[in-house]
Formats: sequence, C-alpha cells, structure tokens
Amino acid sequence: MTLRRVFHPKTYFVILVMVIAGPLGNVLLGKGMKHIGEFAVWPPSQLIHAGLRIFSTPTIWLGIASLITFFVAYMLALSWADYSFVQPASSLAYGVVALLGYWILHEDVSPLRWAGIAVICLGVFVVGRTAPRTTGHETAARKTGEASLV
Repeated sequence: MTLRRVFHPKTYFVILVMVIAGPLGNVLLGKGMKHIGEFAVWPPSQLIHAGLRIFSTPTIWLGIASLITFFVAYMLALSWADYSFVQPASSLAYGVVALLGYWILHEDVSPLRWAGIAVICLGVFVVGRTAPRTTGHETAARKTGEASLV
C-alpha cells in the first residue's frame, strides 16, 4: 500500500486568512466600541441612538467585514480539512491577538502571557505536521491502495 501526500496550499492560505481576519475584526470592533464609549440601554430611545452611533462608525464596519471574511475562510477550511486540524491550526490567532492588542489597543502583554502564547503556537506547529484531512475521499482512496490528502 502506497500513501501519497499531496500538499494543498489553499487550505493553509484560508487558515492564514482566518488567523489574521478573526483577531483583526475583534480588535477593530473593540477599538470602535472604545471610541464610542459607554451608552445606556434604557430607555429604548437611548439604545436606538447608541445603535445609530455604532453603525455609523467606520471602524465597526471594518471589524464586521473582517469577521465576515474570517467566517467565510473558516467554512472553506472546514470543507477542505478536518476540524481536528483546522481548529488547533487557527489557534495561531492567539499570537495575532496579543500583537494587535499591543500595537493597536496599546495594551500591556505580560511575559507570562507571551510564554503561554508561545506554548499554544508550539502546539499548533505539532498539529501542523499532521495530515489536514483524514476523512472523506481519502478514506475511499486508502481502500483502493493509494491515499491523497487534501
């Protein structure tokens, strides 16, 4: 039985898009909401006024667009690779979150937090050395004697 591993850069590309777009969207939403400040949710007229301010903020819309990009990339990645590969690989986003929090939101990131993020990223690299897909058409191909990984 011969196993053939085919590298598909599209899977890794959409995971990269996920790793960047998700944290970027969250940071942009956070920045936009910090710019707007606190608002009252009662009476309802105040909530409507706050909603108008929120949805007239360009940073909020950029955050929403980035999160939609993340969601589309996530769906694509899950259609091309196993969940047990995609979810751990997307954990590289924790490093991006810390970097964006530091650079854009000017947050202090402690050395202990950086160490934790490094451990997570190390785990991602371990998972990344495994086959992205172990289900679907590969299983049928394995039964015939040759496997192709997506």
